[in-house]
Amino acid sequence: MSTSIVAPDTDARPAPTGRTRTPTSRAAPTGSAWLPPLLVLMVGSFLPPLDSGIVNVAISHIQKDLGGGSDDMAWVSTAYSLGLGLFVPLSTWLSQRLGLTLLHRLTLIGFLAGSTLCGMAWNLDSLIAFRVLTAIPGSIVPVVTISMIFQIVPKEKIGAAMGLYGLGVAVSPSIGPTLGGLIVQDLSWRWIFHFKTPLGIAAVIAGILLLPSLEKARVVPPFDWWGFATFGYGLTGLIVVTAKGTRWHWDSYPIMILAASSLISLALFVVIENEVDHPLLDLRVLRCWPYVNSLLIIGVLLLGVFGTVFYLPQFLQSAQGLGAHDTGMLLLPMGVVMAVLVPVAGVLYDRVGPRVPAVIGLCGTVVGALLLATGISVHMTRTEVATWAAVGVLGGGLGLMPIMTNGLNWLPPSLVGQGGAMNNVMQRVASAMGVAAMGALVTRADAQLTADRGAVLTPTSLMGLPGGREAAYSASVGRPDSMLAGLYEGLSHEVQALAYADMFIALAGVSLVGLVLALFMRRPPRAES
Repeated sequence: MSTSIVAPDTDARPAPTGRTRTPTSRAAPTGSAWLPPLLVLMVGSFLPPLDSGIVNVAISHIQKDLGGGSDDMAWVSTAYSLGLGLFVPLSTWLSQRLGLTLLHRLTLIGFLAGSTLCGMAWNLDSLIAFRVLTAIPGSIVPVVTISMIFQIVPKEKIGAAMGLYGLGVAVSPSIGPTLGGLIVQDLSWRWIFHFKTPLGIAAVIAGILLLPSLEKARVVPPFDWWGFATFGYGLTGLIVVTAKGTRWHWDSYPIMILAASSLISLALFVVIENEVDHPLLDLRVLRCWPYVNSLLIIGVLLLGVFGTVFYLPQFLQSAQGLGAHDTGMLLLPMGVVMAVLVPVAGVLYDRVGPRVPAVIGLCGTVVGALLLATGISVHMTRTEVATWAAVGVLGGGLGLMPIMTNGLNWLPPSLVGQGGAMNNVMQRVASAMGVAAMGALVTRADAQLTADRGAVLTPTSLMGLPGGREAAYSASVGRPDSMLAGLYEGLSHEVQALAYADMFIALAGVSLVGLVLALFMRRPPRAES
């Protein structure tokens, strides 16, 4: 296949106009000197994704302290993921205005400040607001990191470098539940936000000492306010529709109006980005099918990872009665698998390309989701849970970094930054949509199954159960006894397991689509030796 499918370097847009900058830079590292700066970048990239997973095991503790229903608590995670996707497009413009190195430093500091505010939240609304505030700098850190990696690392080492970077992007959401469980067990839930401060301060100091001052843009283009407004409204509207559709009813006027206006807003965004001289997101990257294919597979992978990481801890705590510490330790093998496989995947990419690790990983994701779908119950053993979850994240461990790296390698150097921004938009949208969509599926299935089982659990049907005659009599005279309460509790847990099984079946189906797409991946000709 020729390289003609790659978006060309040339651009029909007029030369940018704006404020002139004098380039100031310190030489980028050469030889093996790129490794220390890469490790600094890896630590910084570890923190924002960690916030996506560490909160999950603390949800019940936050709910007891701040109040709110289950739908409201889901927004603690969804709002953060939404913010991470919504503000990613700011990264390119800010990097041109401030320079990559300074922007990386400022966004890390801003992330630490926002995380500290989350730990000081006084009610649920303030926590959700601070989560969005934290997501603004948190959304920019990964994009800036990718751009810096592609500038400081030799091309022949880019696979291994992205594997190390992946320790932050892919592993941190998986080990988040374990860290969160350990912290919540002995400390307040507020410390899941405060404990990151020393790590962040160390990363900022190390960055001042080790990161090169990369060249700033000579000119700073005007900011695309209309593009940002239409993108922000469209994305936010779709997330709200997905999260609230079941509760507000899918055929209600608010849902239909919000869905239609969101789609119109996104259509306007596409029109605006193709017409303005300095687009918020350069949609030329979408002309390259191998890159678009990588975006779709990344979305599939992260939907599965975040769906599992968010909802499995909730089931273990609500249905099996596990504490936050036990839940976190039970999911530790999942994080270990990710930590081991992500660097290995980077090396595999350099040697054999993206297809082999991606296909093997996605096969594991499909199998893991099916194992969880067929085996999830109140009585499943801890070994089963740990094994199934670990198999389920094989796709994220083996596939995520090769897929992302390969997609970016198909783009010309001038579009790598825009490709990184679009990658992060897809990652955050997939995680937010994954949590919201899977939550809507679970809620709908739970309501339907509860109604079906409740219709069967009548005084007549109770007569055939041990102690059922006494329970039926108590229920008929309005004095339900403990036996009846136990039956309804068991029914609730059974229904919850069945609803989660439906969710994992859906994840398996989506992962199978990603597996098919991965079969068509290939390394770009210019990356071949």
